[in-house]
Amino acid sequence: MADIIALFIPMVFAACIVIAIRVVVNARLRRRLAETHASEELVRLMFLSDQENSRLASLKWGIVLILTGIAFGIIDIANLTYDDPASYGVIFAAIGLGMVGYHLLQRQRD
Repeated sequence: MADIIALFIPMVFAACIVIAIRVVVNARLRRRLAETHASEELVRLMFLSDQENSRLASLKWGIVLILTGIAFGIIDIANLTYDDPASYGVIFAAIGLGMVGYHLLQRQRD
């Protein structure tokens, strides 16, 4: 199990880099809007859109992480190791199911 965790360290590091870049880009956009004196309505709509996207992103990643945790439990119960292709199949299937489940919930909501 420790080998699988060691495999995910570079992926988590890459995700942290992506998040940091996104934060910087969003901050620059907001600063640019403030400098150009954008209309109050535009700023308000962007703020509301950001709040909605943040709420939905939390739901999406909550679903994905719960299913990934279940996948790790299945891997442990089945006594699979990091060398087994089935380990990766279980993890990727759980992540895929999480994304599809979120998409179905989002479509049903709209």
